[in-house]
Amino acid sequence: MIYVGIDIAKNKHDCVILSDHATCLRPCFSLKNNSQGFALLINAIKEACGGDFNHGEVKAGLEATGHYAHNIVAFLNSNGIDTTIFNPFLVNQYRKSRSLRKTKTDKADAMLIAELLISTAANPATSSYHNQEMKTLCRYRFSLVKQRSKLKADMSRYVDLLFPELGSLGLNPTSSSVMAMLKELPGASYISICNISQLTDILSSSSRGRYGKETAEQVKAMAKESIATANKALSYIMSDTIEQICLLNKRIAKIDGELKNEVEKSGTKLTSIPGIGFCIASVILAEIGDINLFSSADKLQAFAGLDPSTFQSGNFTASHTHMVKRGSAYLRWAIMQGARLCSLNNLKYKQYLDKKIKEGKHYNSALGHLSK
Repeated sequence: MIYVGIDIAKNKHDCVILSDHATCLRPCFSLKNNSQGFALLINAIKEACGGDFNHGEVKAGLEATGHYAHNIVAFLNSNGIDTTIFNPFLVNQYRKSRSLRKTKTDKADAMLIAELLISTAANPATSSYHNQEMKTLCRYRFSLVKQRSKLKADMSRYVDLLFPELGSLGLNPTSSSVMAMLKELPGASYISICNISQLTDILSSSSRGRYGKETAEQVKAMAKESIATANKALSYIMSDTIEQICLLNKRIAKIDGELKNEVEKSGTKLTSIPGIGFCIASVILAEIGDINLFSSADKLQAFAGLDPSTFQSGNFTASHTHMVKRGSAYLRWAIMQGARLCSLNNLKYKQYLDKKIKEGKHYNSALGHLSK
């Protein structure tokens, strides 16, 4: 068996090739992050093998350090080389166990990863561990929702400046009907002088008939009495912010459609659980990958970072410890959200959650217990 340790960087990668007994078959060398560099790596592996190699004869290892490794992992897999992706925390702890010296270079890291790959104690995830396409879509959706949440917070702030009395009418500033109104009439100064029929049409069409002339008259009357001062620049910014929110809504809806198709193709039964929709199901599927890789529920719990930390020294054993939170944050969010929604739709889950709360646990702590 040949072991290849690779330290990933943006423009170049450092590699070392070892045998079963950690004998160096090829000293550390650098290769560029392009087709010529990838060809150099394959040639070096063939040279170390004494010619062509069979599938399963070579193993490569690297750290999960972001998107820079994506192309080289795909290249290695396409050439029949099993690729192992290590948690950077595990690599760092292994480095500390080897020496007290603070030595960290790209070449040293490549050697360290190769040695860790040989170690029988290492049991990392392979590159096929995740559904990469679904995971990419899920994480992109998270980033879009985060952007939208920030814009909605900005939107609420602009409303407080341009029409602070709007909330007293029971209207949500970030609802579709109110945003449609504020996009056309960005502020109390615009609403107070608009034609009542125009305002009625905007509210009625955007709310599907929920709000009519009566609501429009209330809004206009409130706008005339508003303490807000006219601010054209801020009105423009608010109108533009609403356009961005609407655009993000469309993009998120499009991604939701793609994720729904992927979940349906997978044939998963997750969506049959009351409270679990395709959004949460897609995150769980993407982050877990093949459920058969987990031999027990405890290992899956640890992967999500939901397991409690433990601390014991001598006669002391900590009775109150925090959640580890060293696993996938996305998976942890999906499981906890799923648990919360299940408690709203399943009496058994609700009773367990209530039991933990009665024991004196904080709601989030009780939800963590329910997630497990």
